[in-house]
This record gives sequence, C-alpha cells and structure tokens, in this order.
Amino acid sequence: MKIADRKEFASKAPPLTVPPETMVYDAVTQMAEKNFGSVIVTDGDRRVLGVMTERDIFRRVIGASRDPKTTPVSEVMTTEVRMAHKDDNVLDWLQVMSNERFRRLPVVDEDNRLVAVMSQGDFVSYTWPQLLTQFSQMAQATLTPAFNPLMIVFGGLVYAVLVVLIVVAFIG
Repeated sequence: MKIADRKEFASKAPPLTVPPETMVYDAVTQMAEKNFGSVIVTDGDRRVLGVMTERDIFRRVIGASRDPKTTPVSEVMTTEVRMAHKDDNVLDWLQVMSNERFRRLPVVDEDNRLVAVMSQGDFVSYTWPQLLTQFSQMAQATLTPAFNPLMIVFGGLVYAVLVVLIVVAFIG
C-alpha cells in the first residue's frame, strides 16, 4: 500500500516547519503549543534541510548546556534525514523506520518540497489490521491441510497402538 493511500495522509495537520535560523527556544515553544514532537527545518522553498526532535533538544541543547534562546536550530538539528514520496510503500518505510530507529518521516513531492510528516504510529495503527488479516490467511492456507481433523484422530490412534505394543513387549 502506498503512503498516499493511507487515510491519515490526507487528513494530517500541516507539518510544523521553521527556517534554519530560528532559535531553539522559539521552535520548542511552537512544538509545545501544537503538541508536536519535532519540527522540520526547511528553506524558503519548503525543501527539507533537517529535523529537530525532542531527542535532539535533550542531547544537543540541554545535554550540551547550550542556551536555547541563542542556539539556532541549524546547529542542533539532524541533517541526515530520510524522506519518502507519497507513492512509496508503507510497509517498506515501516521496516526502515523500525530498523534505523526513527519515528518521523517527511514526505516530499517530486521537487523535494515538504508535503507531510508521517509517524511510525501512523503506519502501525492502520497496518496492524492488515498484517493480522494477512497472517490469518497465510496460517489458514498453510496449516489447514496439515491439521485435517481426521488425520489428527488417525495419528492419535496409531500412537496409542504403538504405545500399547511397546508396553506389552517390555512387560510380556
């Protein structure tokens, strides 16, 4: 399934963006007001330059004893940002996000302009029912022939006869 096919893709709130010269304090204030866990740093054409997450703030601002009122986001943002396109496969990105341990994925258009930000939770919440259905179908297709009730009963009877024969052979 494509990212654009997810119903939450169309209903997502616009991404929270700031230019690189924004002070961390101002970006964090916006994040808190909107209850966002990250801010996307973009240029004037909405091209992604980086992402500043709560983890970046903890490690690179607070942990480094930097002043958030004088530190621009460009100095603490993550610059190696993985970006998706709306036609990319959801399960592929879910696997990448899980393996590489990041939770927010900017989605860009064909000109690499920011369109949306999807979270790992967005993918998982709508992917679980599909995965469970697929698992159920695979299990049924694979296990049903192997677990024919008649064969189970027959196998049980053969086992019981063998046990009796072995016991009689040792006792008798």
